[in-house]
Amino acid sequence: MRTTFTRVAVGAAIVLGVAVSAPGPAQAIAHGEDAAAGQYGFSVRLSMTGLPAADHGSRDSSCSGALIAPRWVITAGHCFRDASGKRVGRTVAGRTTATIGRTALTDHTGHEIDVVAVHQSKTADVSLVELDEAVTDVEPLRIATTPAAPDETVRLTGWGLTSYDEGDTVDRLQTGEFVVTELGEATVSVAGRAPRADTSACPHDSGGPYFRTRADGVPELVAVVSRGPACPHTGDDVAARADNLTGWVSDTMAGRVLGLTRNWWIAVCAALAGLLAIAVVIRTSRRGSRRGPGRRRAG
Repeated sequence: MRTTFTRVAVGAAIVLGVAVSAPGPAQAIAHGEDAAAGQYGFSVRLSMTGLPAADHGSRDSSCSGALIAPRWVITAGHCFRDASGKRVGRTVAGRTTATIGRTALTDHTGHEIDVVAVHQSKTADVSLVELDEAVTDVEPLRIATTPAAPDETVRLTGWGLTSYDEGDTVDRLQTGEFVVTELGEATVSVAGRAPRADTSACPHDSGGPYFRTRADGVPELVAVVSRGPACPHTGDDVAARADNLTGWVSDTMAGRVLGLTRNWWIAVCAALAGLLAIAVVIRTSRRGSRRGPGRRRAG
């Protein structure tokens, strides 16, 4: 998929292998810095293997994201697109795995867990990924309930490239600081601040978390990498806001279907199964009573 940057249009489209011609989805952080061992454990690398390729073969790619609940990861919506470039609520690759709680890919810490479901936001370039297993030893990143403010400093973590060159991969989580420049209804614009003014998201950083650190030291998510120009660059990248998606996130994680929670549906299905079992017993009993007692043969 190449989404946050033109290469990101070749980043998220690089991630999914969908060629795009305009500024598009994003990559790893250009001119960022290595995260310290054990830092930002909520950061996630989403690896896609066996993506359909234009030559009818297959290829591999990746996105970034953040753990927001034991079985849930938030990332960019464009990280899951079909061959036509349309965002889809399912995995596209033969296998999609989430690496969580690991600062370096060569470490043996953390988790590698299969992705079992994808849920797309209808209002923003955001998707929620459901994991096959719960992660209980990593503190999830909470979602902010207030929007980012102009001139506010936020931090980004990502597993993307360090330039628009596909060979500039990383084996260690990258991070950098950004300043908020503009707030929109569904997006927030940010510009590089540190280590350099041209610190910027790159291909495969798509879905990476921009987060603030509160006065009490608790980090909270304000947005995820969405799109921007080729990296590195000065000036703005565009991120998808997360603070105004808390209702959708809560409903999705609760399994709401048509306004009803998954637990409600489970209860309804259990009740229907019980009624069906009772009906079968009654029907069987009535059939037996119609036959009456067996007659003995005379003689």
